[in-house]
Amino acid sequence: MWSRYSFYSRTNHTLDPTSSPELYNATHKTFSVFDGCENMVEGILFDLIFQTFNIVIGFPANILVLAILIRNRNEPTTSDIFLGCLAFMDAYFGLMVPIIFLNLFYWQSKEGWMALKFSYGVKDTSGPLFLSCICLDRFVAVLFPIAFGQLKASKYRIGLSMFVLCLTFAYASAKTVGGLPNFEKVFTGEILATFAWMVVCNLSILWALKRSRGAGKDEMHPMKKKAFKMVLSLLAIIVCNYLPPVALFPFQDHYSPLAFTCYVQPVGYAFLNISSSIQPLVYLSRLEKVPFLPQTLQKMFCCKEKKENSPA
Repeated sequence: MWSRYSFYSRTNHTLDPTSSPELYNATHKTFSVFDGCENMVEGILFDLIFQTFNIVIGFPANILVLAILIRNRNEPTTSDIFLGCLAFMDAYFGLMVPIIFLNLFYWQSKEGWMALKFSYGVKDTSGPLFLSCICLDRFVAVLFPIAFGQLKASKYRIGLSMFVLCLTFAYASAKTVGGLPNFEKVFTGEILATFAWMVVCNLSILWALKRSRGAGKDEMHPMKKKAFKMVLSLLAIIVCNYLPPVALFPFQDHYSPLAFTCYVQPVGYAFLNISSSIQPLVYLSRLEKVPFLPQTLQKMFCCKEKKENSPA
């Protein structure tokens, strides 16, 4: 008997997902994505809906982010390398969603299960680590401007991005191979560490920007006010997307195995997965003008700016 989440979940179970097709053929068991959770399908449906949102909204949004970053490559910001890597990985994860569904309901091939595990490994690692790199970049820029000026060269960010990519592919490869004892604790430790770092980092940035007002001034400098709102929105996303798994996964032993598999795990990962759509949408919403969009949508994005700039 194989648990439904033994192939759908990212955690390691006794039965490795890559062996699912053979077991399926051997037992002639009718395949079901809800196998083992037939009476507790709400959490799995919740995750599947979020997965669908990623291909419908997240994939084109990430492609648009990549196109904008390439278009602005002559005038890049220091975080563009990290943003580009994050958008590329999220686009890849979104593109895997229809392949995942096809394999779940139709192909059921060994290669499909391995590709599924690899894509989950990429998402597990690349998102938190590249967001942490963005937080680090802004943390140094705001709190240590002199050091930031000395480390502005792209080679440092390229080197850090290559290191993160190596960690990502190493983690995803290990997850694909499977069979490593207590491997799921690697993800739990990673998500706890990166979440704590991102929260502390962004709170420090907000505190520094808040204190940077001139003496006797009630208003913040416009550029710093823009940075303040940007970091505040990033902090809100980090809390919304990463707090559920951070709050739920370390207490796995306190849930029954069925409740954790059918409810806690899919819901926690659903919030993590939807970051592939939320992150590019927030980036696009911060732009004064979004290129490559139809004129009607451009007016919707730019109308607020025009109203603000129009004479009283």
